[in-house]
Amino acid sequence: MENNNYKFTVALIYDFDGTLAAGNMQEYNFIPAIGKSNKEFWSEANSLAEQQDADQILTYMALMIREAKAKGISLRREAFQESGRAVKLYPGVMEWFDRINSYGEERGVRILHYINSSGLKEIIEGTAIADKFQKVYACSFLYNVDGIAYWPAVAVNYTNKTQFIFKINKGVESVYDTKQVNKFMEEKSRPVPFSRMIYVGDGTTDIPCMRLVKNFGGHSVAVYNPKDKAKRAEMNTLIRDNRVNHVCPADYTEGSEIDTVVKAVIDKCIADYNVEQLEIAKV
Repeated sequence: MENNNYKFTVALIYDFDGTLAAGNMQEYNFIPAIGKSNKEFWSEANSLAEQQDADQILTYMALMIREAKAKGISLRREAFQESGRAVKLYPGVMEWFDRINSYGEERGVRILHYINSSGLKEIIEGTAIADKFQKVYACSFLYNVDGIAYWPAVAVNYTNKTQFIFKINKGVESVYDTKQVNKFMEEKSRPVPFSRMIYVGDGTTDIPCMRLVKNFGGHSVAVYNPKDKAKRAEMNTLIRDNRVNHVCPADYTEGSEIDTVVKAVIDKCIADYNVEQLEIAKV
């Protein structure tokens, strides 16, 4: 077996907001702390983007800095991490990662989990599941010598999210490194082929990634808030439009729909691998 007695690696790649937790992560602690409603904050950020013809991710990050300074809210990394502790995860998320890891290990497969989010890396670092991920690709700030955020370091919007799929594919974890990700690498040498990727997202901002993974032979799963039953019909259009493979409620408990789907995809990857080995043996 490869990779420390594993046959191969399967990568599970998740959006965060609306995928692992309901709503946007800033809405649990940060926005209430600056004295605004969720609607006020996002409307202001989006209006700023429209007025300046700017990226909406950059404007929400700029607004966070401006509002925090105006209200005397800490802009230290530790303060953002503390905000992450207030984020409420969907049912079963806490137990999900260890259970899926064990499912893979029992079958000789290594499972790696990644975040690919337009939310804040610093807030994700404060959540109860921060240590479950091989890498968190998300927005983040630059910090001055006093540890105060002053400028965006990484801004992840719905299209540049796709770059991180290629980084995972080639085993390049650094956001800064653009040389290795663009360097030619034979498909068979890539640590995580697209066919062994499962992308989990909640909507339109994830469509480029979900479509990319699906088109390259992997599997994409669109999830929705389990409390919003009407959302299922809307999300099913993503299957009809050939953008995703599956639609499931964001319920990660054992035996749930997404639990069944992900385990079935892992089993399919194993079956495909076994067929490949039989073909190689005949050469």
